Amino acid sequence: MLEVIAPGVQTLVQDRGRKGYLAIGLPSSGPMDQLSHHAANALVGNDPAAATLESVFVGPTVRLRYDGVVAVTGAHVDLRVDGVSMPTWTTLPVRAGQVVTVGPALDGARSYLAVRGGIGTPIVMGSRSTYLPSGIGGVDGRELRAGDVLKSADEYGPPPRLGYSVDEGLRPTLATHKEIRVVLGLCRYRVTDVSVEKMLSSDFAIGTEANRVGYRLSGPPLEFVDRDAPFGAGDDPSNVVDLGYPVGSIQVPSGQELICLLRDGVTGGGYATVGTVIGVDVDALAQMQAPDTVRLVDVDVDHAVAARRSRDATIASIYRSARLT
Repeated sequence: MLEVIAPGVQTLVQDRGRKGYLAIGLPSSGPMDQLSHHAANALVGNDPAAATLESVFVGPTVRLRYDGVVAVTGAHVDLRVDGVSMPTWTTLPVRAGQVVTVGPALDGARSYLAVRGGIGTPIVMGSRSTYLPSGIGGVDGRELRAGDVLKSADEYGPPPRLGYSVDEGLRPTLATHKEIRVVLGLCRYRVTDVSVEKMLSSDFAIGTEANRVGYRLSGPPLEFVDRDAPFGAGDDPSNVVDLGYPVGSIQVPSGQELICLLRDGVTGGGYATVGTVIGVDVDALAQMQAPDTVRLVDVDVDHAVAARRSRDATIASIYRSARLT
């Protein structure tokens, strides 16, 4: 069992996410930074379906009630076991009664704490992932609190190599400015060519309203092509007939501010989406915070698919390398 001494900031149970419910308005949830989540599971020898603890800026302080194995990935944090500094992205043995502290993020935003066996909260609609807006998943659909006791899910993979560290070249790049790749569409036609060019040649600052639902990105306003609103759409130039929103969709309400929808974002609505951040770079956004800046880069679907396959290959490589045998 895992006893929560201090919860950190918005520490949530997250696994791979729940699939198949977008049509009823329920997003997949799951880890904001997929690579870091999977790397944490790999380092402790968990099944890929196991849940980890995702935190923002400051992670939890926990006490293990059994001899176990832990790993912390994602942001560069001050990690300590019984007050002794420990490396992140590394397989660490922990004895019963020892206290693990995931301190403040020195670079990046989100950290992932994995414990061998996984986090054993109830499965809701196929997943342990916490979805705060509906209060489901995780621990009663909420953030962790001091005094919570988490059981093991017993979701084991092959035994891990104690002391193994993920090569730095395989870890996410943590920076305050990044190029974020987008596939333009579905409603690219609603925005003038001049505005699209400006959008792709300007820096956008991440606002303070940035969470698992979405990030606000401040930059130059966009102008829409004149039109007569079709039946079923609102009168604002940014309104369209309702459509689905994939993870990473970029809305521009009234053309004033970009909103990138993330893992807990709404699944559909009536705002034009000028593009979609590719899945790999949703991971990158997860490690950014206000007032970091991004530059949007136009890519095609083939590029997005190749990037995803490359990330999946990296994850598979980490799982292989972290195994004892």
